[in-house]
Amino acid sequence: MKNILTTVFAAVFASLFTLVAYTYFVDDNRVFQVDSSNEPAFVNYVAEPSSTMAPFDFTAAAEKVTPAVVHITSVQQSASASNEMEQIPEFFRDLFGDRFQQSPGQKRPRMGSGSGVIISSDGYIVSNNHVIADADELTVVLTDNRSYTAQVIGTDPTTDLALIKIKDEDLPFLSFANSDEVKVGEWVMAAGNPLSYLNSTVTAGIVSAKGRSIGILRNEERTSIESFIQTDAAVNPGNSGGALVNVDGNLIGINTAIASQTGSYIGYSFAVPSNIAKKVVEDLKEYGTVQRGFLGVSIVGINPAVAKEYDLDLNQGVLVQEIVEEGSAQEAGIEKGDIIVKVDEKKILRNSDLLSYIGRKRPGDQVMVTVYRDGKEKTFDMTLKTRGGETKLVKAQRGEMFDQLDAEFTELSDEQLDEMNISGGVQVSSISMGKLQQQGINSGFIITRIANQPIRSLDDLRKALDNEKGGVLIEGIYPDEPDEKQFFGIGLE
Repeated sequence: MKNILTTVFAAVFASLFTLVAYTYFVDDNRVFQVDSSNEPAFVNYVAEPSSTMAPFDFTAAAEKVTPAVVHITSVQQSASASNEMEQIPEFFRDLFGDRFQQSPGQKRPRMGSGSGVIISSDGYIVSNNHVIADADELTVVLTDNRSYTAQVIGTDPTTDLALIKIKDEDLPFLSFANSDEVKVGEWVMAAGNPLSYLNSTVTAGIVSAKGRSIGILRNEERTSIESFIQTDAAVNPGNSGGALVNVDGNLIGINTAIASQTGSYIGYSFAVPSNIAKKVVEDLKEYGTVQRGFLGVSIVGINPAVAKEYDLDLNQGVLVQEIVEEGSAQEAGIEKGDIIVKVDEKKILRNSDLLSYIGRKRPGDQVMVTVYRDGKEKTFDMTLKTRGGETKLVKAQRGEMFDQLDAEFTELSDEQLDEMNISGGVQVSSISMGKLQQQGINSGFIITRIANQPIRSLDDLRKALDNEKGGVLIEGIYPDEPDEKQFFGIGLE
């Protein structure tokens, strides 16, 4: 009898203890917090969740975000699939939907798909450059099935961003958040249109890393900027150009690439930070081209191998390997062998930190660069310049004929004209897959005459193009061979 009473008492006590513990520790809000006392760590449930903790309900963010994330369909009427595949970086092909599904050599129109994010109520949309590259027609479809024809405002291959626009008012849109404030481990949500048919899809994950450079954006001038936000939110083909948002539903990145050996998501995705995207968008809207300032240095990030090779006593920062003649760094007093450790108040730990920060600056902007030299830190004030050594901003000319050429142009300074001993010319500052590239013209080419008419300014170029139809002869030079004239024939429609 005594044993029975003891057993019953123990059972009742255990039940009461369990009930009290459950009542004390468990709340309807399923948010976890680790106790910070000196006692052994244990998990509490807390009654008032904050935005820095893990929300297990993304419905509010999803309701805010999905109406502003659009489905973009592109149509290319000409050029073979094999030619296009050679132009688009292989890393992006799997992420771009079904654009490359036809057989090489076919001439029929080809369809591609991706995503975009409305960033203003009057219809500006940011997406990836590789989503709209070489498209003859762009169609934008909203989540409520409204459909629009989109106009390309500008592109920036160096960041793989593009700005397009649809005509309407009072559209849903997302605001840019400060991507510098994003923290590793923070919860995020991705929104887009994966696999071409799963429209308005959201996925959640955390920020896995920041400042990732994965070597997918390459151009001849080596001006590409990679400082991706890496997440484990599931992103698949068709998500390109979609939104990466924080728990408040504000835009912290544009989904751009995935790490994959299969073409589908296997654990990591990469987004262009919103601070970079915001600057590119502002430039494209105001100037039609991206205004980019340069330090005028060749750099390499410091790692154990670099530190050993150059006998360095630092294990982070950016080593200056070469100095550009008459560039910003040389004028400021920076020398070969200096280690850049800070720009303004931004610590520089790796290449991507420096490229990302300077990439948000324009020619003429002032920066304060701190370097490590001979065991001491030294600070230099610097005025950023263009690659051509100028501090002035340029405005790209756009129009129907310019769109046919699918390139951006800048005027030359008096110093550049004198150096090449030419009286005038307009330089191809960037080029996509248009008529110029089809004829073998590369970025950097200087157009001096069109149809035997001298070209000395962007206005001359615009007038020459507007006045010509059919076959046109373009004459020009490359800066490294100013005495060798080159001629190209292109057809204008």
